[in-house]
Amino acid sequence: MTEQLQLVCLEANDLRQMVSIEGKAHSHPMSEGNLADCFGRLYRVLGLKTETNTLLGFAIIQQIIDEVTLIDICIDPAEQGHGYGRLLLKEVVDAAKSSGAVVIMLEVRESNVAARHLYQQMGFTESGRRRGYYSLGEGKEDALLMDLNLET
Repeated sequence: MTEQLQLVCLEANDLRQMVSIEGKAHSHPMSEGNLADCFGRLYRVLGLKTETNTLLGFAIIQQIIDEVTLIDICIDPAEQGHGYGRLLLKEVVDAAKSSGAVVIMLEVRESNVAARHLYQQMGFTESGRRRGYYSLGEGKEDALLMDLNLET
C-alpha cells in the first residue's frame, strides 16, 4: 500500500531534512543559513511529506506585492521521477494565484534540462538570461530567467 502524501507549510524544525535534500539534489546547494533565512515573513516554504513525516521535497517562494519568486524547488533524488516536482510546482502556482500574484518568476541553470522541461510544461516561458551566473567545477554557466503570467 502506498503512503499518503501531504502538502504542508514547513517550519524551522524541518530545516535539517531540507538541508539533507538540498545537499543531495544540487551540485551547489544553498547553505543551512540561507535555507534558515527563508523562514522570514516574506517567504513561504511548502513541503511534500509522507504520513510518517518524511520530507520528500520542498519549494521556497517569496512574495513582494503581486510578484512571486520561486527561490528553490527541490525533490530528494531518491524520490524523483514520481511527479512530486510537478505536484509541488502546481501548489506554488495555486498559492500564488490565491495570494493575488500576477506573475511567478524563477531562474534555472541552463544545464538543468529536466527542470526547464517541467517549467515549460507548466506554462513558464524564458524571459531573459544571466550570462555566467552559476559556478561550475570549471567555469561558469548561464541562468535562464523564466516567468509565468497569472493574469491570462
